[in-house]
Amino acid sequence: MSTPPPQPALHPALADRPGHLLWRARARVAAATEEEQRAGVDLHAVSVLRDLVGSPGGAPRSQQELADTVGISRTTMVRVAAALVAEGLVQRVRNPLDRRSYALTPTDAGARAVRLWQERTEAVQERLIRGFTDEEREVLAGLLLRVAGAEVGEETAEAVRDDIGFLVGRAHTRMHRRFLEDLAPLNLEPRLFGTLNLLARSGSLTQSEVARHLGISGASVVQIADDLEARGFVDRRRDPTDRRTQRLHLRPGATETLAAAHRVEAATLAAQMDDLSADEVATLVALLQRFVTSPEP
Repeated sequence: MSTPPPQPALHPALADRPGHLLWRARARVAAATEEEQRAGVDLHAVSVLRDLVGSPGGAPRSQQELADTVGISRTTMVRVAAALVAEGLVQRVRNPLDRRSYALTPTDAGARAVRLWQERTEAVQERLIRGFTDEEREVLAGLLLRVAGAEVGEETAEAVRDDIGFLVGRAHTRMHRRFLEDLAPLNLEPRLFGTLNLLARSGSLTQSEVARHLGISGASVVQIADDLEARGFVDRRRDPTDRRTQRLHLRPGATETLAAAHRVEAATLAAQMDDLSADEVATLVALLQRFVTSPEP
């Protein structure tokens, strides 16, 4: 199994922002998941089957309910369900809550598969939180669960509720959805907000520098730069020392928009983390910083 490159350092403009840290943490979980999938394990299928097996009494669950619980799209859920049925790990039965529709329930083979897969998925989580003490892992899981709020329902299997990768995804989903809605009146999105913060702190940056600071691909930065330029927030200018390179510069007026976005961010965080004290928010930030930047073994 190949080892991913070291995680890029957090930029000072973003290092203490919970939304950015959750986004970076989710990206790290996704990278680990993709690596396991290349090794022949579909972790979406593992999560769905584990949730089914962990349901009280193995009760049937609808595909939409499972998709919401595990945090995957309907399209992915349809693919996962079809594969699990074809492999004999789950079966479709009449939905006890709606006899006109079907739900999924695990087979005996599915229960055995969960036990076999559990070791593999636990190994992924161990890689992600290597270096954390048992107490720190428990604290991080508890804080993420509280931030995720309703994104993790009471019906979610206990095994999934303790999974750091799953909780990172659900906490990010809740935070991102709310921030996206709150930024809309400013003609901004979270991904654009992060780039503006970088430029406000660092002055002009090349697109490759933005990519490194955000931990994303060059192609993703090109799209971000296109969107920021189209919305009138940045200009692209040739680097005077290297005419082949373009630098991003804030345009007049962007600073005022960014200041308004900071106020929106504060209100969003207050609403999304109202269950956490200031000390608990600081603890969550510190743990996520370690999670995001810790090197792979």
